[in-house]
Amino acid sequence: MNQNPISFSVLLLAGGQGSRMGGKDKGLVPFRGRPLIASLYDVVRPLTDDLLISCNRNTQTYAAYCDRTLSDDVEGFPGPLAGILKGLAEARYDWLLLFPCDAPLLNQTLIDQMLTAASTQTPRPAMVRQGQQWQPMFSLIPKALLPELQAAWQSGERSLMTILKQHDVIAIDCDENDPRLQNVNTPQQLLNLHHD
Repeated sequence: MNQNPISFSVLLLAGGQGSRMGGKDKGLVPFRGRPLIASLYDVVRPLTDDLLISCNRNTQTYAAYCDRTLSDDVEGFPGPLAGILKGLAEARYDWLLLFPCDAPLLNQTLIDQMLTAASTQTPRPAMVRQGQQWQPMFSLIPKALLPELQAAWQSGERSLMTILKQHDVIAIDCDENDPRLQNVNTPQQLLNLHHD
């Protein structure tokens, strides 16, 4: 399937409300003639036979872009951590590679950087750091961390970044203006990307 040093599942996060996008399902917003999710699908599909999409609506549409769709166990759009916990629980492999559905410029080079950072001796999470800003939705998480993440959730923690930083996270450093990390939260940002 791939030549990577580790076997991994991929989780694309498309479970949000899209409130800044006027309530639209962001992953399905058109970008260059196709849904945003299709751009990510093109990049990650060849890398794994366990491609998951976390979505809380339009599951039939998303099913065309993954092996399995997952929905949060908690009602009411509780945030990305709920989808990540479900993804880790359902992943078939020891690692989960995580991306947001609205980052259509993601490329293989960045994924390779993340996979290379994976330490198989003592599994540690890896997270992209853009300048001084951490980007937790671009992470590689060992499935072995699931109990710790579940415990943090039970205690009320909702920030993946906070949890991963407590587990000796490996930083994948990217430039502050790295276009691959551009995500689309508003109609204006989508328009700007179209013109790049």
